[in-house]
Amino acid sequence: MRKWLLISSVVFGSCVAQAEDTYPAKPVRIIITVAPGGGSDITARMLGQKLTEAWGQQVIVDNRPGGNGVIGMEIGARAAPNGYTLILGSVGPIAVNPSLYSKLPYDPVKDFQPVARAISALNVLAVNPSLPVHSVKELIAYTKANPKKVNFGSSGAGHADHLAGELFNSLAGVKMEHVPYKGGALAMTDLLAGNLQLIFATVSTAVSYAKAGKIRVLAVTSAKRVDQFADLPTVAEAGVPGFAVDNWNGVLAPRNTPRPLVNKLHAEINRILLLPDVKERMANLGIFPFTMPTADAFGDYIKSEIGKYTRIVKDSGARAD
Repeated sequence: MRKWLLISSVVFGSCVAQAEDTYPAKPVRIIITVAPGGGSDITARMLGQKLTEAWGQQVIVDNRPGGNGVIGMEIGARAAPNGYTLILGSVGPIAVNPSLYSKLPYDPVKDFQPVARAISALNVLAVNPSLPVHSVKELIAYTKANPKKVNFGSSGAGHADHLAGELFNSLAGVKMEHVPYKGGALAMTDLLAGNLQLIFATVSTAVSYAKAGKIRVLAVTSAKRVDQFADLPTVAEAGVPGFAVDNWNGVLAPRNTPRPLVNKLHAEINRILLLPDVKERMANLGIFPFTMPTADAFGDYIKSEIGKYTRIVKDSGARAD
């Protein structure tokens, strides 16, 4: 019996090593949980193009939008763990949904193998110019002096920009009223019209309006300042210590994907994200590469983000079902 187990182990190890050496031997699919366009889609297509060039095998981007990312994540969780199906997930489907839904058809920790964190999509705190504030501290003071007169819009209940507002409420000790929309563009339209006082907008949505003076940008939502917007403070350093909302995404594989393939994918994705032409194109869109040293480090980050958003969702009372 021991001899049989030893032989089986050797054969299995040999097969895994051979798979790593020949991978990929056929097209690879990257599932993304959103419709074409936007930061996640752009990231997936840049990765797909560069991986195709490096491997000589076609990498296909498969858009599976719907259900706050639930549809795409479920498809990815059920895929064969052979390295030929990858999932580019974002903070919502991976870290927010577990506390937003009473029941999910996937578990972001148990059903997936973290491969590589990919990007951060920069968001900014933007206000309508009619609001008499020019800093985060002034916003806090004004909101406290005018309870229930300040509202903020989001792309939908439970989305990252909604939870950014709820985290701001909690940490700053204020009560801004939430107004959900069916997309960030609609929220921006009402901000421009003066029907909203503020939103936590993506850079790609906000930059042209800010330059035209149609909105006022007070801070970035990331934990650290970014070189491209060095004149903008973070929300944390501008008056709300502990505030950090990172609209990130990263690559996952179905659970039980062989570790040698995961390590190979991790190294290749990190290499691509640091290519000068990739970094330049991303920066122009307000997207920034964010690599981690190991796949396990990304896994630890996912767990910490799930814990953070569990608290935020609980405090906000948000539910999706």
